[in-house]
Amino acid sequence: MKIIITIAIVLLVLFEIGWLGLRVKPKAFAAYPGQTPTLQTMPLPANLPAPVARYYRQLYGDEIPIINSAVVSGRATMRPFGFALPARFRFTHEAGQGYRHYIEATWFGIPIMKVNEWYLDGNGRLEIPIVGVAEGPKTNQGANLGLWAESANLPAILLTDPRVRWEAVDEETALLFVPFGEEEQQFVVRFDPETGEQVMMETMRYRDEAGDKILWLAATLPGEKVDANGVLLNATGTATWLDQGKPWAVFTAEDIVFNVDVAEYVRASGE
Repeated sequence: MKIIITIAIVLLVLFEIGWLGLRVKPKAFAAYPGQTPTLQTMPLPANLPAPVARYYRQLYGDEIPIINSAVVSGRATMRPFGFALPARFRFTHEAGQGYRHYIEATWFGIPIMKVNEWYLDGNGRLEIPIVGVAEGPKTNQGANLGLWAESANLPAILLTDPRVRWEAVDEETALLFVPFGEEEQQFVVRFDPETGEQVMMETMRYRDEAGDKILWLAATLPGEKVDANGVLLNATGTATWLDQGKPWAVFTAEDIVFNVDVAEYVRASGE
């Protein structure tokens, strides 16, 4: 009996230590070298669907900044194995073309899993330690949707890129069509009827190479804001697969810079 009690105490202590380690937020990444220069602008396009025009006019006024690149840094919680891991991330975008995601999941602030993901030249590749590498046509489909869903951090791209188009639905909803090679992909975009803010992007996305498309929800949460070159954006977003019922990731942006040189960094790996 004493042995059983001792084992139970040891397991409880180990559990408590493990739980405490998951409560420690990681240190933020160092600031990306380079600051946002003065951005060129273009007029707010005419004939946008009503909720789209309202959202962008509230955000930017009548002049929309032209964004060619973005580096978004912040912290997150992720559930790759069913339980929440604290993490820090840096998402690097060649706006409307490709990206690199670098994520470190941590325990007591120490990186225990480093994730590298790229979507470049129309090809996606995800590298996760132990899990392995994901790539292929379904990965490419999902990665391109991820590229455009992350426009919540550089929303001007959805007006300034001539390949993107909007279609009206009603006063709270619009359809968004984005390029995917020679084809298009579609989002249903929903806006808050009171605040006018964009709150949700919905689309059918592949989760892996073996499965079928699943409804994927990219939400933007009200509350904390991040300063994106003088424009205040909602800082926190979530990503949810409908069959899982709750977000597998919650990302909070803490620093965003635009139109910096990312030509080499977007193709690198690691921090």
